[in-house]
Amino acid sequence: MYKLDQNKTPIFDSLMKYVNNNTIPFHVPGHKKGIGIPDDFKNFIGENAFKIDVTVFKSVDSLHHPTSSIKEAEELIADAYNSDYSFLCINGTTIAIQAMIMSAVSEGDKILIPRNVHKSITAGIILSGAIPIYMEPDIDEFLSISHGISLETIETSLKNNPDVKAVLIINPTYYGVSTDIKNIANVVHSYNIPLLVDEAHGPHLIFNKKLPICAMDAGADICAQSTHKITSSLTQGSLLHVKSKYIEPSRVRQVLNLLQTTSPSYIILASLDCTRKQLALNGENLIEKSIELSNYARNEINKIDYLYCFGEELNNGKGFFAFDPTKITINCRKLGISGYDLENILSTKYHVQLEMADAYNGLAVGSFGDTKESIDSLINALKEISETTKGKTLKNFSLVLPKIPEQIYSPRKAFQAQKKSIPLKQSANKISGEFLLAYPPGIPILCPGEMITQEIIDYIEYIKSIGLFVQGTEDPKIENIKIIEQN
Repeated sequence: MYKLDQNKTPIFDSLMKYVNNNTIPFHVPGHKKGIGIPDDFKNFIGENAFKIDVTVFKSVDSLHHPTSSIKEAEELIADAYNSDYSFLCINGTTIAIQAMIMSAVSEGDKILIPRNVHKSITAGIILSGAIPIYMEPDIDEFLSISHGISLETIETSLKNNPDVKAVLIINPTYYGVSTDIKNIANVVHSYNIPLLVDEAHGPHLIFNKKLPICAMDAGADICAQSTHKITSSLTQGSLLHVKSKYIEPSRVRQVLNLLQTTSPSYIILASLDCTRKQLALNGENLIEKSIELSNYARNEINKIDYLYCFGEELNNGKGFFAFDPTKITINCRKLGISGYDLENILSTKYHVQLEMADAYNGLAVGSFGDTKESIDSLINALKEISETTKGKTLKNFSLVLPKIPEQIYSPRKAFQAQKKSIPLKQSANKISGEFLLAYPPGIPILCPGEMITQEIIDYIEYIKSIGLFVQGTEDPKIENIKIIEQN
């Protein structure tokens, strides 16, 4: 299956050699192999982690110019993930996504992106100077969540914008939903442009055939993954994979060197190295365990009155084309409490912490770090909440978003422009200098550089009045909004 020896861990091995040689450190960091660490912190963490918290020198290689252990580790990762080139990212997938965008488009280039993008994508758009052309994701009205971008939407968007230089999609979504990425890649490539994939929530897909197809296997040109989200690397450990005739790997390295810290964490690098070995050798079985436990949780939750945990039954062959069962979305709409309430009760009363919540749902992320006992703790807590909460009524919200407003300035120009704050109610026909979005469904109502309409103002006031989580403006109460000053 693999061309290289996946038993190897070159980064971790180089660090172990440094430690076992009893090297005397006259380099940063200043704690000098943990000697200077405060006792209370060191007693909790243990000493070994600090011994491999080193800086860049020849024997442990350089992330910005890899020639030995890091170079070999990246080659092993590419082999394991079916890419031509893979890059270690220790500033999280935020940096990987920004580098992905900046490697594909430049100032003034148009790029198709979903409207419901993570802010790291918008940051990449600002840094690159590209012009976003937005696509609407499929929306599930009952769940009030976004699914993927359908193949039909991609086809229509490309026909209407044949001059775009790249297409970016989110696959899978936060909630585990995948679109028809393989056929999307074929359509995008028919225009001789690259497909970029935010695969933050799919670092495990390639290792088990019961999961949706991964971006590299589907024909994507470049994808960014949060290895720390679903698998076992430390937080901020991410990967960027390339297999493309449109994306130049040397350009990717050049951009990453601009964005990533020059003081990389070798602890994170080692964790990525060891996680790759773990997944390459045992990933199928480990993820099988995760799938089984997550499906067990889903089946048990669906036996609880007033709760619903969706799965493959929502597959419509469009924006919901495939599903990752390790994502456990608990819909409490019929229970009569919001997802925010559910998250708060689980956390404060039962000491069970969900990943996130929205108006109608709480999201639990399954992984091979779960146990039958931890899953049962969640299930038992939900049973008790259902028994004590039933009979309440949760108001149905009208969450039909206003149409996407006219884009007056590019995100980059809007970011750099002079701004002033005015009352939101007086902002009609002004150009927004800030984001505004609400959960659900997590799709921006306004982006910087877009025209504010009265319809948008009325919608914002409405969702505030029903208590939805609105964010984006500097003013936490969303009473004022920054607009771009016009000469």
